Amino acid sequence: MADSDITQHYPYTFDKARVMNWIDKSIERYNIFGFGLWAVCLKDNGEMIGDCGLTMQIINNQIKPEIGYHFRKDMQHKGYAKEASIAVRDWTFINTPFNTVYSYMKKDNIASAAVAVSYGCKKLDEFIDSKNETTVVYGITRREWEKIKI
Repeated sequence: MADSDITQHYPYTFDKARVMNWIDKSIERYNIFGFGLWAVCLKDNGEMIGDCGLTMQIINNQIKPEIGYHFRKDMQHKGYAKEASIAVRDWTFINTPFNTVYSYMKKDNIASAAVAVSYGCKKLDEFIDSKNETTVVYGITRREWEKIKI
């Protein structure tokens, strides 16, 4: 999270205090909801290359379940985000009552939008956020998921 290339679509790069806050929030999310971001590790050596998971996010003034993902720059564009997002999507529909799961990002974050589409999402919304930037929202419904999982 301290890599400015990874956090270019965040309002800031993470320093040590922000990373510690991120970890504390992640623990709190697990305590409250029972889920959160998962570490994504390579199968062959266990090396952590990013994270992906389900969190509750405020999207266009509503709290919604969101699949988020962050990967080291050297591990991007290799299919890991797609693979991890599919696992989180499937886990969400199997283990939660949510009927839609979302991913949202700044409009210029083409790579994140491509990941959302790759795990089955369609563009649902676009709005101007609190930073006066355009945010796009993608989502997949349980019914759509049931059709593609067959």
